[in-house]
Amino acid sequence: MNKVLSQSEIESLLSEITHQHAGISDPEPAANPDIQRPKTNRPQLKSTVGKIVTSIDKRRMKDARRPMAFTYESYDFRRPDKLSKDQLRTIQMIHEAFARIFSSSISGYLRAQVQVDLISVEQIAYEEYIKSLTSSLVNVLNVSPLNGQMIYDVDISVLFMMIDRLLGGSGDGGMKVGKSLTDIEKRLAHNIISVALSDLTSAWENVVRLQYDIVSLDTTAQFVQIVPNNDTVVLILMEIKVGEHQGAMSFCVPYLLLKPILTKLNAQHWFTSKVKKPSADMGPRLAARLRDTAKVNCVARLGVSKVTVNTIYNLKVGQMLPLMVAGKGQNDNQSATGQSSLGSAEILIGKTVKFKGKIGLRGKRRLAVMIDEVMPAPIELMSHKEVN
Repeated sequence: MNKVLSQSEIESLLSEITHQHAGISDPEPAANPDIQRPKTNRPQLKSTVGKIVTSIDKRRMKDARRPMAFTYESYDFRRPDKLSKDQLRTIQMIHEAFARIFSSSISGYLRAQVQVDLISVEQIAYEEYIKSLTSSLVNVLNVSPLNGQMIYDVDISVLFMMIDRLLGGSGDGGMKVGKSLTDIEKRLAHNIISVALSDLTSAWENVVRLQYDIVSLDTTAQFVQIVPNNDTVVLILMEIKVGEHQGAMSFCVPYLLLKPILTKLNAQHWFTSKVKKPSADMGPRLAARLRDTAKVNCVARLGVSKVTVNTIYNLKVGQMLPLMVAGKGQNDNQSATGQSSLGSAEILIGKTVKFKGKIGLRGKRRLAVMIDEVMPAPIELMSHKEVN
């Protein structure tokens, strides 16, 4: 049976609901015990007397603006970083290219599988770098056209594996503690370092053309001083693997050495310089350079002879082998110029017969060949334009 609430009961319920919304604690129980409070699932709010009440939406926005766990990075104001992240990134890309080039060239030089990987590029104090070196071959280098020096160090155990490989060993030999480099080992180490420096020049060529000269090779790093201890240097750390053995090698480049070329150490300049547009006179200059510098073997073949193995086996001192001279007119004793001829000869460039001529004398004792005929080029050496 439904019960109809009286006016006093309705007012009592409204008063209770109003108190709950205002955050006020429950009032004393009503005098009338027959009045039952309605059940509710809403949590009871604590008293907010003397406090500023903030709405739930505002509190959520405030929590969203609140920073999460604090992250920090140590910074030494006595030695501030002098190279920007973009400049360090450019140096990293340069030495990644060097690692690829050097891996290929040193593998061919040693006839063994060698892998070089870039580990890190960072700025540290020169003193920290020197203290980190333990057993390394330290190479001090002059860098031109820049004014200054840099260091290239290689783990001595890996270097001796390379030397052992060059001397005909398996590459498993290591260096004994306290052993110094002999003159032969220094020379072989110098050759290995020269291969690395040549590849380093190629890697830096897109930024600036650098040349490196080895000033000294030393196994004691504490006595090497190219800059003051507190000066900032760029340490390029690499890992080199020779077969199953691995070690470290690194470049130490002072900041003062890089300062004149800092404007070129940006990624945009590096990528732009890699794409070189051919100039109009590049072809003629390249052809002239090849004509002046390229060398090929030129052989004058006086004649050939076909003999059996038995004939060669029975040859004795003083016996003669008949030769079939090449070309026509081998019976002619006079050349086209009227000079006496000793026969005909083929002139080979590599393994291809390029010319035919007559054998004669230049002066009284020197033999010479006068060109009589130019042989056509083999079809496999002709370009499609020449064939058509």
